[in-house]
Amino acid sequence: QVQLVESGGGLVQPGGSLRLSCAASGNIFSINTMGWFRQAPGKQRELVALIRRTGSTKYADSVKGRFTIPRDNAKNTVFLQMNSLKPEDTAAYFCNADIGSLSGLRIQNSDYWGQGTQVTVSS
Repeated sequence: QVQLVESGGGLVQPGGSLRLSCAASGNIFSINTMGWFRQAPGKQRELVALIRRTGSTKYADSVKGRFTIPRDNAKNTVFLQMNSLKPEDTAAYFCNADIGSLSGLRIQNSDYWGQGTQVTVSS
């Protein structure tokens, strides 16, 4: 089993910055992708950013140029560096990971979610 633990959410003023972290632990043989989703009240959950095993990244158009998704592979941790925050960035942010775990001599890939961390951007 794998667990994802998120931290770093909070209240920040428009134009400010915040850094979220997501640490994966447990039966981890490989991490295929890790990413961040967010969901605001009354809105559908949307992909914010992801990073693949290769290191390639993808960002939502709304956050390009403002957010980055660095990682620390040795610690099975990804971050979401959020700069120039806007009120419309207010949402619950969820870490997501596609992780391969050892099952006997095979690798089993499964999808995991963190518990969510609240980001509020307000004056």
